[in-house]
Amino acid sequence: MVSRPVVLVFLLVILIVTSQFEWKQQLVNELESTTRKQQHISSREELVKDKIILSQEKMIQKLNDFIQNLQQQLVQCRGNNKTVHSSRTSLTSYISEIQRQQMMDD
Repeated sequence: MVSRPVVLVFLLVILIVTSQFEWKQQLVNELESTTRKQQHISSREELVKDKIILSQEKMIQKLNDFIQNLQQQLVQCRGNNKTVHSSRTSLTSYISEIQRQQMMDD
């Protein structure tokens, strides 16, 4: 028969080997869980980045529309200014002509 110390050593070795397998399995499970969490976090980060980009694109479009509106207003103001300026020039030349005629009449 096998001596008692040999059986004890054999049982101890079996215990160590099986515990190693359990530890490794726990480590693998924890690693997989951590990896899944990281993937979930990165996918959420990507979604947030996409939302930020879309928001910025909308703001840029609004700013472009605002700029275009301001440019149209500027063109209208310039047109109005030219009309007023040409009216003033016409009025000034008309007044000068009247004053000249009055001087000639005197």
